[in-house]
Amino acid sequence: MKLIRRVFTVHGKPFYPVCGQSYNDGGYNDKESEICFKAVKLFNGNTAVIPVYWLQVEPEEGKFDFTGVDDLIASARRHGVKLILLWFATWKNGNMDYTPKWVKQNPQRFKRALSPIGNELWVLSSYCKANLEADKKAFSALCRHLKEKDSAEQTIIGIQVENEPAVNGTDRDYSPEAQTIFNGPVPAKLIKAMKAAGKGPVYDIWQRAGGKERGTWLEVFDWPARDVVTSWSIATYIDKVAQAGKAVYNLPMYINVAVGVSSWHTPMPDEIFTSGNPLPKVLDVYKWFTPHVDMIAPDVEYNDSMAYDALCAAYSRDDNPLFFPETPPTTHLFSAIADYNLQGYSWMGGLETIVAEDGSLNPAMQEPVNTVRCIVSAIPLLLKYQGTGKIHAIIQEEYMPQQWLDLDGYIGRVQFGVGRVPFVNKDWRHKKGEGMPKEQADSDVKPEYKRGRGLLIQANKDEFYLVGTGWRLFLRAKYAPAGNRPLLTFHDDFTFTPGRHLSIEEGHFDKNGKFIIDRERNKDPMSQGAWVEADIGVLRIIMCN
Repeated sequence: MKLIRRVFTVHGKPFYPVCGQSYNDGGYNDKESEICFKAVKLFNGNTAVIPVYWLQVEPEEGKFDFTGVDDLIASARRHGVKLILLWFATWKNGNMDYTPKWVKQNPQRFKRALSPIGNELWVLSSYCKANLEADKKAFSALCRHLKEKDSAEQTIIGIQVENEPAVNGTDRDYSPEAQTIFNGPVPAKLIKAMKAAGKGPVYDIWQRAGGKERGTWLEVFDWPARDVVTSWSIATYIDKVAQAGKAVYNLPMYINVAVGVSSWHTPMPDEIFTSGNPLPKVLDVYKWFTPHVDMIAPDVEYNDSMAYDALCAAYSRDDNPLFFPETPPTTHLFSAIADYNLQGYSWMGGLETIVAEDGSLNPAMQEPVNTVRCIVSAIPLLLKYQGTGKIHAIIQEEYMPQQWLDLDGYIGRVQFGVGRVPFVNKDWRHKKGEGMPKEQADSDVKPEYKRGRGLLIQANKDEFYLVGTGWRLFLRAKYAPAGNRPLLTFHDDFTFTPGRHLSIEEGHFDKNGKFIIDRERNKDPMSQGAWVEADIGVLRIIMCN
């Protein structure tokens, strides 16, 4: 059993955020943010994720205007959802677009990162103290205002500190301040942290370079020194911003990571012209130098199962709970929840398209919305059973007609699509003709969003909870040990020898986490499998052993 440290809480109780993130300019006013709140309500979410811009809250140096922030809080309360704020300041996608005009117009004071040939880049230098102090001052003012405005009600549950920090367009910063650091000694704290870790990508880089315990960055880390020093500089900078904010109002804070396919697979920063991005190869540096940041959270923009699992494994650590701040609702979300204890999820990428012109759900977005609704339905179960090994991901990979589960006392078989049963007798709400259309029955041609997916939670030996869509579950008690086990033949069909059940009930959880029965199933439903659909909520099965 793994102890789960919940980062997000509301009035001292664990909170599982299922969020929608607005587009980049969605935080300027009520009109811009309204569609985000509508989208969140359409998929039954509980949290909106919306930017706050340094250029808006401090239009003149030292003069703060939090009118837009107050509007966001009022809108969130009106819609009955929580808020996570994104601090767009020194970094937004590795550049300085959202810094105030008085910062942009004074590069002599607020210095930029430089390219190898001395060109100013459109990104503030993390080595410039004036940049840091100005960001700290603004962020502290924001946190102070949030404490005064919201500490009692706790509408705001967390803040993202900066956005996708990195230095774009160069392998590192070549400003004079950066050059002085790069040509100086590696901090003793970093050497000590690597020695204590004894493993990991940064440790391996150090060892390949000779494992020297003192020297310049290039002497200690060789060629990868450019990415390591930039990561150290950015991490140190952001932690000081977070520290200043938490000293005023101790909210959960995280850094998000731009994990594109190219940056994930390219170990060489020169090849993607960005440096200091908190990718797995330098994640240890970020964790060692951001003690005031609760999570380093990856944006996941692909659904390759091997890369997805590798990314989850990299960012789900004892010192780093897993949270997805920008991720489309793919099938592999259920793997992250079940196998890597995902602590929350935020939909970004086409979020606004789920809202039709009349404010209803866009029918074309029904399938991804179904995915998120299934997660929302299971939140009380996630808070209770994550880390226990009792949550199982149901995911239909390509060419995959079924999935087998080794459960406590039972064998489970998940059938995707129609399978060998020509007709699945669901209820009057889910009649779809004689069978499932071919594009849904054949997994190899099924669109990814329509594949079978969901979760199975075994609360105790004979009690199961199911959420999802596009699959059916057959359960059979495990046979006795060899010697008493009946002989099986090739023709024995698992489908027609199911275990017996005491009850199968559709329902939902109330605000106190109690399961409320909405509908009972009869007529021996296990003979054709316990089917699930997103609109039934949670299915509870109690077996008769």
